[in-house]
Amino acid sequence: MSKETLEAVKLDLYLLKKAYRLMITAKTLADTYEENKAICSKYVHSTSRGHEAIQLAAALQLKSYDYASLYYRDDSILLGIGMQPYELMLQLMAKADDPFSGGRTYYGHPSLKREGFPTIPHQSSATGMQAIPATGMAHGLSYLEGQGLLQGEEKPVVLCSLGDGSVTEGEVAEAFQMAVLKGLPIVYLVQDNDWGISATGKEMRAMDAYEYAAGFKGMERLRVNGSDFEESYEGMRVAFEYARKLRRPILVHAKVPLLGHHTSGVRREWYRGDNLNQHAIDDPIPKLRQQLLDADVSQDEIDQLEQEAKTTVANDYQRALDAPAPDPSTFDQHEFAPTPVTEERGERTPAGAEKAIMVDAALHAVDDILRTYPEALFYGQDVGGELGGVFREAALLAKKYGDARVFNTPIQEAYIVGSTAGMSAVGAKAIVEIQFADYIWPGINQLVEELSKSCYLSNGQFPIQSVIRVPIGAYGGGGPYHSGSIESTLLNIRGIKVVFPSNAADMKGLMKAAFLDPNPVVMLEHKGIYWSKVAGTEDAKTVEPDENYILPLGKANVVQQADEKEIRMGNSITVITYGMGVYWAKTASKNYPGSVEIVDLRTLNPLDYETVKASVERHGKALVLTEEPLMNSFAESLAGRLSKDCFQKLDAPIYTLGAANLPAIPLNVDLEKMMLPNPDKVAEAMEDLLSY
Repeated sequence: MSKETLEAVKLDLYLLKKAYRLMITAKTLADTYEENKAICSKYVHSTSRGHEAIQLAAALQLKSYDYASLYYRDDSILLGIGMQPYELMLQLMAKADDPFSGGRTYYGHPSLKREGFPTIPHQSSATGMQAIPATGMAHGLSYLEGQGLLQGEEKPVVLCSLGDGSVTEGEVAEAFQMAVLKGLPIVYLVQDNDWGISATGKEMRAMDAYEYAAGFKGMERLRVNGSDFEESYEGMRVAFEYARKLRRPILVHAKVPLLGHHTSGVRREWYRGDNLNQHAIDDPIPKLRQQLLDADVSQDEIDQLEQEAKTTVANDYQRALDAPAPDPSTFDQHEFAPTPVTEERGERTPAGAEKAIMVDAALHAVDDILRTYPEALFYGQDVGGELGGVFREAALLAKKYGDARVFNTPIQEAYIVGSTAGMSAVGAKAIVEIQFADYIWPGINQLVEELSKSCYLSNGQFPIQSVIRVPIGAYGGGGPYHSGSIESTLLNIRGIKVVFPSNAADMKGLMKAAFLDPNPVVMLEHKGIYWSKVAGTEDAKTVEPDENYILPLGKANVVQQADEKEIRMGNSITVITYGMGVYWAKTASKNYPGSVEIVDLRTLNPLDYETVKASVERHGKALVLTEEPLMNSFAESLAGRLSKDCFQKLDAPIYTLGAANLPAIPLNVDLEKMMLPNPDKVAEAMEDLLSY
């Protein structure tokens, strides 16, 4: 036997022994949790029992510069990359030192940013949704690599781990589509145990993931026996080599048994019957034990490997039991990462500058960002190429910066939103656009589950830098699918910021601040004031600030003052509003000169409540004005809060005015006019309030 062959054999034996010890570790974890279920099932968990071989095979391919998106059964992958049983148990028991979340999220839901380990960003419970952020990571890596922005000569790869049942999710199709369309360096590992929770594969799908992936031209595919470690290791080695060298996507379909519970809350004995015995035939542990024996590893050495694993788990379990719980006072930390933008900077009205309309101010802001930050890119439906957006809000940017930086996407709102989480994780900084507010709904799942929760549930490790532009609002017969207002829905999503500028200067300054903010920011941009063509919106066109102008989020603006004389006489009111409401209020207030103060919120979350409250207390009478249907809206919520907090200073109830409580904006302009607020309706409310 040559020296090279001998070294290869030693390496193979080393890997086989390591894999076996880790398999026993994973099994002992599962057994320990079951033996101590009164303690360990306090919080729901799942284990990798039956999946150990393919998971370890995948883990052993991951390099420290790679990225991984794992699913809730992947504790063997975590062991394989070097996580200790103690660390996993800290998460199981929701302890303070849980390295992933500080006791905030479930077992097997990792968030890992640690030197020498692959990066594992936060993700949700991973029933398919993780495919989009994972593909976004690969997309971001591809972009950074193409721009020469990746440090070092390594070729990072993304591992996206999925259960086969999750592949039926529509969001997985969006991820696959973009992976093949853009040629992204990602390995999709599909672990197929033929079960969902209690539904079998035959009930849930017409084809398995391997067959399904054939429909995505450019997706390489492999099948492996996921219960055989050697076959799994070779398959994953080939898959990683393919993605690493060719920078293209590949799917590995691994058939595996399910030997544990679906989760500790859905026990196998409730529904599995004889199926469990059938699956036990493919238990990967006896298979690997026999492979070790066939390789002349002694039974004593195998016993020693087993004992090492069991001793480690037993000792770690006792340590984890004794570990401290989180300090309850930390419960509200890490909703947002701190923003560097805390003060207004730059010139808002530079000498000699011309006036700009809002849509151009937005365009110029994005242009400035792309020119200044090479890690920035901009994408969405129809924003690239010749058109540059249906509102020309990205006009000529693709020609200026190239199709790699400014490009069109398919009609995939979920991907547009969710991919920004992956982009952020690898250091790319995405600005994206949803074409109309009414189209955002397919992306809400990603916005809620992936973007909004990441900073909080990763204990601050993975805030998501994301700017999501959303043209919004009604005017001139846009009809039911191009006119909606959605801010109240967005404001019920914690962990995102919501911005609503009403003029060109604010648009430019807030766009810059949104980009520099390390958190997800949704920019709501009212189409009716984009061009200042609607009567009464002329003030939306302002002198354009310079390219250094930045306006912090969370700062309201008193855009119209009331006269002190009218205030002293008790003949004044304040209007709290934003967007088009600013111009309805301005027009209506001409009927009551000197009596109306107007507060433009500019940012709905974070809300400048102190400025709002001070204005209400100064006047004692207030109208909260919105374009949304009023019932259960942000406007009603704000009015209720002000009614309580300002009660002693009020001279009248807090008034509210919004659109009629109907499910959609009608197409006919006269019907639209009847539904929406307008200056006449606002003036009538002002009259009632002033005379109250």
